[in-house]
Amino acid sequence: MTKIVIPQGELQLAPHFIPEEQTASLYQTLEQTLNWHQAEIRMFGRMVSIPRLQCFQGEPGIRYRYSGLTLQTEPWHPLIQQLKRRVESLANQHFNTVLINYYRDGKDSMGWHSDDEPELGRNPVIASLSLGQPRRFLLRHRVDKAIPQQELLLNSGSLLIMAGQLQHYWHHSVPKTSRPLEGRINLTFRHTLTTDT
Repeated sequence: MTKIVIPQGELQLAPHFIPEEQTASLYQTLEQTLNWHQAEIRMFGRMVSIPRLQCFQGEPGIRYRYSGLTLQTEPWHPLIQQLKRRVESLANQHFNTVLINYYRDGKDSMGWHSDDEPELGRNPVIASLSLGQPRRFLLRHRVDKAIPQQELLLNSGSLLIMAGQLQHYWHHSVPKTSRPLEGRINLTFRHTLTTDT
């Protein structure tokens, strides 16, 4: 893991967490077998489709709420369980859910946001695994505009771990682009606190 120095946050990157010879088959299997859906959120008084497909998996009975959406866990895909164990070993963390985003092309994106929902607790550790097309990952400080924006190019097989106070002080995004791009699947493993019990 390479530590990326950033004020008021912790970032570590393993550029080749998944060996290159394994990434294509992993991507293809997940693309073809996961239960993808396109959620809708309310913006400016009307419902709009989010610009990506997604899937939420994890231990039974866990809900995750963001942007007016409530996601309920689907059962673990066996391949994702295997990936989770590998990620947990490196991150030295236990994860009970994963939010998976499928960016079909350059028009699919993720707007500026922080993963700071109450369900994730204080100073959450989030492990972000990328497969497929490399995409730009941007970070900007939420308070101090004098701190330069950060940019990472997350290649296929890379693992980015976000920790410390990062979600409280930084926004991040995956911007859209007019360039012709192939698909990208991003798995964000996290420990989600809220359950039905």
